[in-house]
Amino acid sequence: MAGMSSRAASRVAVLMGGSSAEREVSLVSGRECAHALRQAGYDVVELDAGPDLAARLADASPDVVFNALHGRWGEDGCVQGMLEWLRLPYTHSGVLSSALAMDKTRTKDIYRAAGLPVVASVLASATEVEARHVMPPPYVAKPNAEGSSVGVHIVREAANSPPMLGGNPAAVMMVEEYVAGRELTATVMGDRALTVTDIVTGGWYDYHAKYSAGGSRHVVPAELPQEIFDACMDYALRAHRALGCRGLSRTDFRWDETKGLAGLILLETNTQPGMTPTSLSPEQAAHVGITFPELMRWMVEDASCNR
Repeated sequence: MAGMSSRAASRVAVLMGGSSAEREVSLVSGRECAHALRQAGYDVVELDAGPDLAARLADASPDVVFNALHGRWGEDGCVQGMLEWLRLPYTHSGVLSSALAMDKTRTKDIYRAAGLPVVASVLASATEVEARHVMPPPYVAKPNAEGSSVGVHIVREAANSPPMLGGNPAAVMMVEEYVAGRELTATVMGDRALTVTDIVTGGWYDYHAKYSAGGSRHVVPAELPQEIFDACMDYALRAHRALGCRGLSRTDFRWDETKGLAGLILLETNTQPGMTPTSLSPEQAAHVGITFPELMRWMVEDASCNR
């Protein structure tokens, strides 16, 4: 097993929940992963991540930590740093790549350096975003460091006023040009892009569309021109490598089909993609013949420190 000497893992701690805006999604992912890991033959302990996590991990004494956390603290390099300090092998990406991928602006910088297509964007405070159009509409305003489409606002071309963010908005927002068209995504597993999914919704692929029953329909594999399908696969693998990701990642795209290949742009790379059996990445694994328990086993066997 990678990073674990010749000793095989038998006890796996699944980290789930936590205190980010994506806590409820993480609890669902964690329970599903724990169930599949038990099916795969592992002794599993489920841990709802809180301030006492290091002590609870010490008590549990796992061979491997399966990270099913989403959002801040679990997906941004924080818990990865703790696991490195504890020398506990863990799944998914390491400290640096997790932190980079969680920061949408730094992700875009890396995409550009790797020759990957993105749209123009600027950073602004929540106050600025609510006070004026920080770029000509149409545009999208979203937190610079959140996932699962949390806090995303679309400002249409005819909008007279800027968006009212409401609630407790992120201090730093990324405002980027709006790209019309189809929502596509491709998963990378190790050094292999799996396939491409076309996500069909009645509108924007927001939090509701992602996690509510009937909120979206997944077409796997996506019915696309071969050039676009191949580009998604290539770009996802290049993004995974440029960010230094490990294990599983999923890169999201928008494609304006009226512009051909020039209309395909990268949105972001998820280092902790949703992990229920019907989530996008497990669906893609199933399409290429990898069952959910088999995917869980692969991820545990891939776990290591120094990621």
